[in-house]
Parts: sequence; structure tokens; C-alpha cells
Amino acid sequence: MNERTRVTVIGDGAVGLMAVLSAKRLGAEQIILMGRHHARTDLGREFGATDVVSARGEEGIEQARELTGGDGTHVVLECVGNTPAYEQSLGIVRHGGVISRVGVPQCEDDPVGFGSLFGHNIRLAGGPAPVRAYIEELMPDILNGTIEPGKVFDATTALDGVPVGYQDMADRNTLKVLINP
Repeated sequence: MNERTRVTVIGDGAVGLMAVLSAKRLGAEQIILMGRHHARTDLGREFGATDVVSARGEEGIEQARELTGGDGTHVVLECVGNTPAYEQSLGIVRHGGVISRVGVPQCEDDPVGFGSLFGHNIRLAGGPAPVRAYIEELMPDILNGTIEPGKVFDATTALDGVPVGYQDMADRNTLKVLINP
């Protein structure tokens, strides 16, 4: 990324917030966070989001594109994993851009044909984060406080509280639960 790169992050969960933090660290000029939970989008702004769009679907696409002068963004990080989020990505990414699916896909039938990707020269990427590839570069900044990814943890539980912790995350009562055995 460079200082002129525009990024949209779809999803205000822990993965989306880490995507915002990463886009900022890599020098994105504009970072649009798409999410509806104020505590999370506030943290997203702290991590570097320049704009927040709470609308979804066509309305969300329109608002995100308006923020880019109608061009769309160079990169869309789809951090949800469902079809509506992927479809939003297709509507927001500019021609020649990249959609990176970092939300674990919960569907198998998303469009990837001529009209949706190939016809607009859009690259589709994604997969699990290769943590080992980045740990040597990132760990010093985490330890010295330059970046604080741990702010996504807003609850702590012992090992026996894991099922309730997962349910609280699913119900959007917590963002991310830290397990303290």
C-alpha cells in the first residue's frame, strides 16, 4: 500500500478491526470501516479508520463509493465471510482492485465469473493469516506500544467460561474474549 491507497474494511469484529490497524500501519490514505456497533467502530477510528459506514447492501455500497468520489477503493477486506458481505465487496472495489476475503467463508456459491471479477480486472485473494510471516516485524511494535491490537479483548474468562464467551461473541455482547486458564 502507499499513501494514496484507499481501503474498505467490511466487518467491525476483531478481524475487521485488525484489518483497519493493518491498513493504517501499511500507509493507507483512506480507510472506510463498515460496521454498526458504535463501541467497535469507535475502536476502529482509534485504530485508523477515517470513515465509518453503518449501512449495508446497496445503500452501504453507495455511501462507500460516495466517500471515494464514486471510484470505489483499491482494496476491500471482507472480514465477515457471508454472501452479502462479499456482494458488498464487489460493489465497492474499484476496477483493477483487490478483494481479500479474510472472514472465514460461510458459503460456497459466491459469484466469481466473468461479470463480477474478470470483466472488471478484480483480483480475489484471501485465506488464514500467516502469523509466522509477520511476527518478527510486528512483535517489537506490540511490545513497545506502537500498536495495541489487544484492545479488541473486552472480556476475560477462565477455561470453563469458553462456551459462554463464544455465545457472548455470537450475540455481539462482547467483541473478543480472552481466555485466562
